[in-house]
Amino acid sequence: MDVYLPRTLPEALELKARHPEAMPIAGGTDVMVDINFDRHRPTALIDLTRIPELAVWRREDGHIFLGAGVTYTRIMQELPGLRAWFQAARTVGSPQIRNRATVGGNLGTASPAGDALPVIAAHDGEVIMISARGERSLAWHEFLVGVKRNALHPDELIAGVRWRTVRGPGSFSKIGTRNAMVISMAGLCLLLDEEARAVRVALGSVAPTIVRAAEAEAFAAAEIARAGAWDDPKATLSEGTLAEFGERVTGAAKPIDDIRGTARYRRHACVVLGRRALAWALADRRG
Repeated sequence: MDVYLPRTLPEALELKARHPEAMPIAGGTDVMVDINFDRHRPTALIDLTRIPELAVWRREDGHIFLGAGVTYTRIMQELPGLRAWFQAARTVGSPQIRNRATVGGNLGTASPAGDALPVIAAHDGEVIMISARGERSLAWHEFLVGVKRNALHPDELIAGVRWRTVRGPGSFSKIGTRNAMVISMAGLCLLLDEEARAVRVALGSVAPTIVRAAEAEAFAAAEIARAGAWDDPKATLSEGTLAEFGERVTGAAKPIDDIRGTARYRRHACVVLGRRALAWALADRRG
């Protein structure tokens, strides 16, 4: 196996153009697991840890750009005001894993269980890709095309993800077989977009790829408007409305039975996660 060690972004792009079969590696928390279990045996690796352009985040024209090489530890330390991102980052593995694992790794692996992916979907994020030919971007749902499949071209690298900033509370929560260092059986990110008066809900681990619960989003936005809660943060929704929202959230799920849990349990988890997340967001506005 050849290992390439570029120190600049142009050098990395040139190497990827000449060796499109080479697998990018940064934290290695997914790649090395596959290699160690002999699930994948790449002929070459491109180490991206020395590329400074991939390890930055910035605010730009009402958007946030998060580089593919930013680790989950840095998200917790540097972006604590983005609650959903902070909560998702906190659930990723152990401290040692969070020190290595990157957002680009979740996007490259494209597993429906990737904790960052529902957060990207709820923020309507777009994935930025670069190659020696130039730059292009795709909406999250165009980039994630199936179970561990994405739309990245062989000569491209993931530069990062970009989304419009959202005014309003949000959260990320997941259910697993234990409290820490676990792959989720179901994960959910919910955002209240106060400016657009919209609710956004994205689900992970309950379909072949990340899904948005569009019917539940429309229902919740209408119920919040009916209760006057967009204008009056002290207004509340009834327990029955919250329960109905949870049932509509699970309607977007297409789960399967596997070693981590049953499809029936995953559907129940979506109901609970959805109801709780909406209640939390409304409580945050009242607070």
